[in-house]
Amino acid sequence: MERKTQGFTVKATMKNSVVVGPPAAGAFRERPPNSRTFRTFYERGDFPMALHRNAKGSQWKVDIEKLDYHHYLPLFFNGLCETVHPYEFFARQGVHDMLEHGGTKILPVIPQLIIPIKNALNTRNRQVICNTLKALQQLVMSGGMVGEALVPYFRQILPIFNIFKNMKINSGDGIVYGQQKRQNIGELIQETLEMFERYGGKDALINIKYMVPTYQSCMI
Repeated sequence: MERKTQGFTVKATMKNSVVVGPPAAGAFRERPPNSRTFRTFYERGDFPMALHRNAKGSQWKVDIEKLDYHHYLPLFFNGLCETVHPYEFFARQGVHDMLEHGGTKILPVIPQLIIPIKNALNTRNRQVICNTLKALQQLVMSGGMVGEALVPYFRQILPIFNIFKNMKINSGDGIVYGQQKRQNIGELIQETLEMFERYGGKDALINIKYMVPTYQSCMI
């Protein structure tokens, strides 16, 4: 016989009762990526970019400024959900280079980047989240009005921020390594939220607070 009391299930037998706690919510459990589009394009050789022989660098086959940003930038952001070499490295390098050289081409592409960003964050993979946060920081700084253009999409981007905001690395050498590689999720989230507030215009803070209530303004 079972009965529920205050969210717990009590399984009763003739001799004793066993209290079973509520099921785990699984908020931190990793999820598989929703898309493998980037991997498909890479394996077909569709990117105008190649790895050096030592696999530690990359080389573009065309001038980055001449690329179709509406086509390639969302594809590279889609690759941020990858964790395996060379896909992971290739995607990060592509995002970095295109944001560095994009200038005014970046702002019109913002709406196309939201789903890839959301999908990467929703994997809940620590490595993927850190890479995506760094990409978001560079995105905010990549051109005028980009920070403000992201504000309407905070409801899609920030839920994962709220889940992982207080996650810190706190074990021995791990924290040192994490800080050197900038892999401390909690600190990266705080940095990113502050950049969203600084460059997001007058409506940024209220929209951040709506999704991440514990966030404290860095501007006051």
